[in-house]
Amino acid sequence: MSWAPQSGLTGGQLMTGEGGFKATAGVWLRADLPLCPLASGRAGQQQQHHQHHVRGRGEVLREWEWEWVPECRAEPSRAAAMEFEELGIREECGVFGCVAAGEWPTELEVAQVITLGLVALQHRGQESAGIVTSNGASPPVYYSHKGMGLVSNAFPPEALRKLEYGNLGIGHTRYSTTGISELQNCQPFVVETLHGKIAVAHNGELVNAQKLRKQVMRHGVGLSTSSDSELIMQLLALTPPMEELDTPDWVARIKNLMTETPTSYSLLVMHQDVIYAVRDPYGNRPLCLGRLVPSSRLQGAGGETGSAETEGWVVSSESCGFQSIGARYYREVLPGEIVQISKHGVKTLSVVPRPEGDPPAFCIFEYVYFARPDSIFEGQMVYSVRQRCGRQLAIEAPADADVVSTVPESATPAALGYAQQAGLPYVEVLCKNRYVGRTFIQPNTRLRQLGVAKKFGALTDNFAGKRVVLVDDSIVRGNTISPIIRLLREAGAKEVHIRVASPPIRFPCYMGINIPTKEELIANRPEFENIAGYIGATSVVYLSVEGLVAAVQEGVASREEKDAVIGGKPSRKGGHCTACLTGKYPVELEW
Repeated sequence: MSWAPQSGLTGGQLMTGEGGFKATAGVWLRADLPLCPLASGRAGQQQQHHQHHVRGRGEVLREWEWEWVPECRAEPSRAAAMEFEELGIREECGVFGCVAAGEWPTELEVAQVITLGLVALQHRGQESAGIVTSNGASPPVYYSHKGMGLVSNAFPPEALRKLEYGNLGIGHTRYSTTGISELQNCQPFVVETLHGKIAVAHNGELVNAQKLRKQVMRHGVGLSTSSDSELIMQLLALTPPMEELDTPDWVARIKNLMTETPTSYSLLVMHQDVIYAVRDPYGNRPLCLGRLVPSSRLQGAGGETGSAETEGWVVSSESCGFQSIGARYYREVLPGEIVQISKHGVKTLSVVPRPEGDPPAFCIFEYVYFARPDSIFEGQMVYSVRQRCGRQLAIEAPADADVVSTVPESATPAALGYAQQAGLPYVEVLCKNRYVGRTFIQPNTRLRQLGVAKKFGALTDNFAGKRVVLVDDSIVRGNTISPIIRLLREAGAKEVHIRVASPPIRFPCYMGINIPTKEELIANRPEFENIAGYIGATSVVYLSVEGLVAAVQEGVASREEKDAVIGGKPSRKGGHCTACLTGKYPVELEW
């Protein structure tokens, strides 16, 4: 067996005595290595397993397993690979939970609420989805369903029917970076412990996962997946407080986990009749709470948060889906906070502090790219932050131009902000075909070579003969923006000035974001010295790190001042992780 690596995400050619097969997908992370890629072979072929040692940074990091699989099983991973190749960066996961309020059973359809919540978080993960519900009895009965693909495909009506008896539940939607795209890695995970079953859903990536894996294995516990989430679950099951051997103390277990691994995780743990919502001490990944209100109250002014006005409580990676399920935004889970959610309400059980002197480290790219624009972080709407980024970009990087436009759709708020600040008209120059998927077009086809031509049309009347400022939220590899510029020039644009509403990405992320290797990032390549010429633009200017941080923290500071004036509970002072931009990671990385 030999390994001949190739460039790109597709992995390479693994040659075997049977003639070999080509890996259709994989994840390149750290040390330029693929983690657990799926390889496709002849449909119906019996699975055959091969071990291959992976080396990086001078030592064996791990083994991975190649297997022959039917084409249909490899498809989700191929789709993810093609999206990764086009977009360059992506979020890993989204979590969502719901608890019905009042005496159980209630009329609240918990599984339906969670499903709709996951649909709202679909942008955070499109490979697989799962839901686990519980009747909350003692002992509880758990109902579970997981599926590959989009939420709408993963949960047909018959799947929801088997979940409908739950009074509480948690759900997860997933992209894979630390595991193969298979059902076994789909969350939530469920494990039987000495003190009953627990279910766990996790967004993030443990910075010291390798060390913790060895720790778990030394206790004689095997791990059946490559997911950090299974590791978290086993750590919770393995580490009761020494003085408490006969009864569960799940808060102590969670606190112990939080001292073992500093970041990155937003975590939902379901046990019997409660859900624990947990955010790491640095607050690297988002997590927020919402209150389900009766439909008769949705048009009203609100009311108290007591059970009489509350049908249930929800917890989510983002607040964007609350309106669609009849929920009102309540508050964020604070960095280091452990919140208990039960039929009686929400209660803070503990707040685990960071090391003295360490600021919070909320991922700044949640604002730039990952989050839906209607989500709320740190008391401010993502859309508003993106607009401020655009205004700041116009101050830092003005252009002699006639119109301002955007690469649909996440950069639209920034483009509007740029146009407002620059005093230029905002027009649409691109029309997006919303029905073009990625899964059916192979990388070696002619359409694939045409790049964005299959996704965009040019609105020629809006810009022909004009100088265009085109605002994008980020440029990762440079392979997506270049065909767009070519399309605009061929359609009559006189000049195309690219303005990027975030700084250049120069470093990989090890905390839950799938970013290409350092060598693949355009900001680290020789072409970056003349990036305008490389991508075919008239000029290219990025927003500065200082400008991005100022745009984000302006809203945080405004919220803190408002809290102080009205005498309310002050929000925790903000701090943001800019490691992918500056290389300054919030914690020391352990491999």
